[in-house]
Amino acid sequence: MAAKDFIVAIELGSSKVTGIAGQKNLDGSINVLAVVKEQSSSFIRKGVVYNIDKTAQCLTSIIKKLETQLKTQITQVYVGVGGQSIRSVKNVVTKDLPGETIITQDMVIELMDANRNMTYQDQEILDAAVQEYKVGPQFQLDPVGIQATHLEGHFLNILERKAFYRNLNKCFETAGINVAEMYLAPLALADSILTEVEKRSGCALVDIGYDTTTVSVYSKNILRHLAVIPLGSNNITKDIASLQMEESDAEKMKLKYGSAYTDNNDIDNNLKYSIDTERQVESRKFIEIVEGRLEEIIENVWYQIPSEYYDKLLGGIILTGGGANMKNIEKAFVNHTHVDKIRIAKFVTQTIITNNEEIKSRNGMMNTLLGLLAKGDINCAGDVYDPNGSLFPEFNKTSVHPTNDQRPARQATDIPAGVIRTEAEKQKAEAEKQKAEEEKRRQQEEEERARQEEERRQQEEEARIRKENSAWNKFKKGLLNFGKKIVEEE
Repeated sequence: MAAKDFIVAIELGSSKVTGIAGQKNLDGSINVLAVVKEQSSSFIRKGVVYNIDKTAQCLTSIIKKLETQLKTQITQVYVGVGGQSIRSVKNVVTKDLPGETIITQDMVIELMDANRNMTYQDQEILDAAVQEYKVGPQFQLDPVGIQATHLEGHFLNILERKAFYRNLNKCFETAGINVAEMYLAPLALADSILTEVEKRSGCALVDIGYDTTTVSVYSKNILRHLAVIPLGSNNITKDIASLQMEESDAEKMKLKYGSAYTDNNDIDNNLKYSIDTERQVESRKFIEIVEGRLEEIIENVWYQIPSEYYDKLLGGIILTGGGANMKNIEKAFVNHTHVDKIRIAKFVTQTIITNNEEIKSRNGMMNTLLGLLAKGDINCAGDVYDPNGSLFPEFNKTSVHPTNDQRPARQATDIPAGVIRTEAEKQKAEAEKQKAEEEKRRQQEEEERARQEEERRQQEEEARIRKENSAWNKFKKGLLNFGKKIVEEE
């Protein structure tokens, strides 16, 4: 039986592209209906698309496999955006106010728009997280209604390289796939992993992936910093491979023997780890290589946490992703960061019903994808799908929810946190903005013409009055009146 209502999410990772379809239940739980994977290391590196055609082919394959399993066409998908080219930058926008002005919502929106219009070389703003507003000497989350002579908006702009953003949109365009919504993957992950207490009291979410490690810092329920480090668990594998072995063997050894921390007293100098039936490697050398690279990753993570939050991480450090499965990783983080509170998030907070073994293993590797699935709220199901090409329409695919093409173009201030406008939406919004600007310009031109006409009329009137009151006019009038008087007397 084909499903009539489901959400589809796609995560473009450095090792694989994964597609998932799920059905949301009234109690908030999610039924996973299908999961499909494709290898991506040849065309996506460190979360960045390098080959548009291969990525588009991969996406097409993912959709076809999902449609076959679901027996239903897919009309649109949710997409997670992450990778090395994402970073956050703080920005402050100020506005001086006359006298003791009461701050309005329009003034706040004006600050947000001014921030969104900031330009960065070769980069564009994907999302802007409001930090707080400074009204006089005080910081406020909502300044509306307060009297002030000066208003400051503090923002955290999340930037992406323009080339990557264009490539990503081009991939889905080439594959002919509608994008229902693009989400910042780290924010979708945080919403499904972190508790309200952790976000409020201050924490750092560290997602150790295949090629990258993403660091998200929260305090007072607000995202304070976001960075992507170009190091991941695959770097450890490559380092192990330097001990004269294939990467496939190195990966197996990492999973079998790898430990983030080993006490020096517990290392047996005579012990050797087997690569295969014929080859071995010294355990101490293996341990030093693994710990050395992991130490580098942890030090980079700590460097990315702004120093003003070092003593504010009351919620601790939360680890997730495949790299967080390494033995003794909590101990390694405690040793290098001196933060005692370390939690490993093996699974999302939502209730997930599934038969998929990888999801059921709760190893943290599917957390971002499940977080994206949880974000979806627009039906992605279309007509019944027949791989042979014959379609049996069960219902109109546009009758349940509007697709992205039908949705009105949203301005930046209308979009929830973590959501990225698609290229189509941006073009729509830009067209509407240009239309509004042209209309405004036309009105201004009409007003200017009317003003100039009124000015010309006033100048003519003033010239006429000046002419009438001039000495020569008065003399002429006097002569005429004198001549008229003589004629009348005669």
